[in-house]
Amino acid sequence: MDKKKKRPVDEFPWQEYDKEEFKEKYPHLAKELDEEAELVIEGYRTKEEDEEEPMDFSGYNPTVIDFIRRCETDEEALEIINWMEDHGEITPEFAKELRIKLVKEGVRSFGSKKEWGWYERHRKR
Repeated sequence: MDKKKKRPVDEFPWQEYDKEEFKEKYPHLAKELDEEAELVIEGYRTKEEDEEEPMDFSGYNPTVIDFIRRCETDEEALEIINWMEDHGEITPEFAKELRIKLVKEGVRSFGSKKEWGWYERHRKR
């Protein structure tokens, strides 16, 4: 192979490689490209999770999940769960399930954070 002076553009990823040179420089990537795809993407979202249909919130009573989604930390979410259980708003069994999910997956596993004004932005006009 003729050695030529490389220009900055020669370092970009879209340059062509000799197959053996590619395997030598990037063995793991070459292996992945040679294997069958293990992950099949069957669909995708075109909107953000919070961009759901506008709702009518008149008379709506927030759930424990709504309150947890306002929390910044796992500790704040635990306080909400404990308070709701102590005041009979949720059953001890449900509180236990929520605590387990909180410990294993964290506060964001309940959904994205509901910032101030969330209900106003998501209501029917």
